[in-house]
Amino acid sequence: MLMRFRAQLATAAVSMALVGGLTAAATTTAQARPAASAATGKYYLKFNKSSVTNSRLYLMKSVSGPDKVIKKYRAGSGVNTNTCARGKGWLPNGDYKIEFHRKNFDGIINGYVIKISDKKCHSGTKRDALFIHSEMKPNGRQGSIESEKWTNSNPNDYYSNGCIKLNPANIKNLFAKVDSVGWSKLAKLKVVS
Repeated sequence: MLMRFRAQLATAAVSMALVGGLTAAATTTAQARPAASAATGKYYLKFNKSSVTNSRLYLMKSVSGPDKVIKKYRAGSGVNTNTCARGKGWLPNGDYKIEFHRKNFDGIINGYVIKISDKKCHSGTKRDALFIHSEMKPNGRQGSIESEKWTNSNPNDYYSNGCIKLNPANIKNLFAKVDSVGWSKLAKLKVVS
């Protein structure tokens, strides 16, 4: 009986030593992560709503102190400011996940797209099918029909069905900027007003 107790005690001591070692290693690793993260930085998109056809989308870098603006683009969202109007209103404030990005998307919208997560507005209405996009053909070129042709002749090109919309040159520039830093470092979209 005494030998079994000593064996159990020895096993418990070894287990505690292992757990203690793993905890210390995990703590050391966790403490090392912020320094590495701060060195590489995290990027995100920020959409600042001011009007349906003349708002701003920023590519931002998280740094100590105020975050740094990497690039700023004119953007539109929706056809009215009602955040609960599905397919018409601008986006509700808050954080959105970046679900995927493509340069050759073929759907209701085409070409360069960034898919963002669904979001509920203040009344609980679910806003879905949300993208950052432009007007272009699936291959990224300009087409002849309205949904594939950007004219720059008036603000109407910035109207959307509730998404964030950039002109073709700007969305291509945004893709080039994020390509250079790495899409894995793009953490989210933050919508503010």
